[in-house]
Amino acid sequence: MTDSYTPPKVWTWDSESGGRFAKTNRPIAEPTHDKELPVGEHPFQLYSLATPNGVKVNIMFEELLAAGHSGAEYDAWLIDIGEGDQFGSGFVEANPNSKIPALVDRSGGEPVRVFESGAILLHLADKFGAFLAPSGQQRVETLNWLFWLQGSAPYLGGGFGHFYVYAPEKFEYPINRFTMETKRQLDVLDRQLAENEWLSGPEYTIADMATWPWYGQLVLGRVYDAAEYLQAESYTNVMRWAKAMDDRPAVARGRMVNRAFGEPETQLRERHSAEDFETKTQDKTGG
Repeated sequence: MTDSYTPPKVWTWDSESGGRFAKTNRPIAEPTHDKELPVGEHPFQLYSLATPNGVKVNIMFEELLAAGHSGAEYDAWLIDIGEGDQFGSGFVEANPNSKIPALVDRSGGEPVRVFESGAILLHLADKFGAFLAPSGQQRVETLNWLFWLQGSAPYLGGGFGHFYVYAPEKFEYPINRFTMETKRQLDVLDRQLAENEWLSGPEYTIADMATWPWYGQLVLGRVYDAAEYLQAESYTNVMRWAKAMDDRPAVARGRMVNRAFGEPETQLRERHSAEDFETKTQDKTGG
């Protein structure tokens, strides 16, 4: 442990501090440069990166298409947050919060922007009448878990993940604090999944799609390399659910879209048709 830190009376921003991904955030919201977003031929234009928040929406699109909703065809454009693409004027217009994912729905008369991953899932579920009950108790329960995830994931990503993996120095207190909260959340999930096949009941829904990229991949050892540290195998119901999700072909495709890291065969940096999964992964394009 280092000497305790005393905050200054007035905080000032140091763009070089904050760890591995410090340059992906700023304390202001205006664009840093002019850059229009590309537009493809499909009804939906997705601007994203295959982080857990991005993967949620990729899975939804692939599940809609697998279920026969041909109107859900989409173009997925890579937003490289390490290069500051999220601060371009076009992206800030689509999402004033400068975070991926951002969606522009061009299926109607006027383009509609949708930002925040949970809002995108809800928008698409209502638009296609899929993976969310139209009314009643089951709809409410699905939304309970969708919003549980939206509120809980920042503890996992911005809390546990930041201090356990990305912070430039390791400090016992924040790691312990956020480990405790992460394990509490895993216990919440484990108890819910002990009595339900899927997160909000007997049906597969947007709550599962939202939660798996964070907590499912965490227990499978793909997020923060922390499965052993968190004793992931002890959450047997979460593991069962995580593996069931992992076996879905649409989930496998969703993990690949806008992926710019990992093995080349898992990276489909842009997606404009179903055939791209066979012909345009990084191992095939050599890009």
